[in-house]
Amino acid sequence: MSFGQDLAWRLESVGFAGFVGFMRLLGVERASALGGWLLKALGPKTGTQKTVMRNLRIAFPDMSPAEREALALAQWEQTGRSFAETAVMDRLVAENRIEVVGLERLHAIRDSGRPVVFVGGHFANIETLAATITGAGVNCQITYRAANNPYVDAQIIAARARYGVKLFAPKGGDGARELLAGLARGESVALMNDQKFNEGPEVTFFGQPVNAAPGPSRLALRFGTVLQTMSVVRLPGVRFRVTVYDPIELEKTGDRQADIARGVQQITTFIEDRVRESPIDWFWVHKRWPNRVYEALAEQDAAAKT
Repeated sequence: MSFGQDLAWRLESVGFAGFVGFMRLLGVERASALGGWLLKALGPKTGTQKTVMRNLRIAFPDMSPAEREALALAQWEQTGRSFAETAVMDRLVAENRIEVVGLERLHAIRDSGRPVVFVGGHFANIETLAATITGAGVNCQITYRAANNPYVDAQIIAARARYGVKLFAPKGGDGARELLAGLARGESVALMNDQKFNEGPEVTFFGQPVNAAPGPSRLALRFGTVLQTMSVVRLPGVRFRVTVYDPIELEKTGDRQADIARGVQQITTFIEDRVRESPIDWFWVHKRWPNRVYEALAEQDAAAKT
């Protein structure tokens, strides 16, 4: 690492610490409101707005343009709130702002001593899922994307530890090995499974093809366990409802690849059902579908103009 790079990272980490400190001075509700206000104002002016609108058209082709515009604006506010809330998550947890439906399922997992593979999507504030799992006493490796700046990454890890999240598996090769080792020790693992993964099997999402990561299904089959589904919705007053759903029990037919693909489709269907229930809560800024789906949308627009 060069001196210049190290200095830049350290300065960036000071700025990040200042942001966190300011959010914590504001408190949970004002920090959340500020984050929501900022992204609601700025998000629609970014190039990502095009992705949001195209995603909404693919998922909800029968929705009116006005309804999609309103939903796009609302999801920007949700995303901004979630980002700001990361600075005050420990207080959010301590103030009992998360209600849990199906908590008994987590307690059963904890008491069984057998690991599960938790799966979910990017809804509302996803840190509430990790906080709920660990708060229920489940030993669980939480996958995460490490920050490029190691000093910022260290701050994020320390902040998460304040609300009980202490076992991490970074995405990538080392993280995969940690997940395998954790499952072998009887620790559960938690993964998000609703984003594009080009090397994954092709399944159906809102009637269109998508590629999704096979990792969760592969792990569950390898260790003979279930895919434990969870999700979260935002409630008024910076509150959340986390739901622990019935687990997905994967079939073992002898055709491993088909079994994995079937598991990926089951997870993807679960995510679609949650999006339909509460579209405002999903992370619409991600380019979820393959290029050919977006290109077909563009061709449709071009044909309509002729």
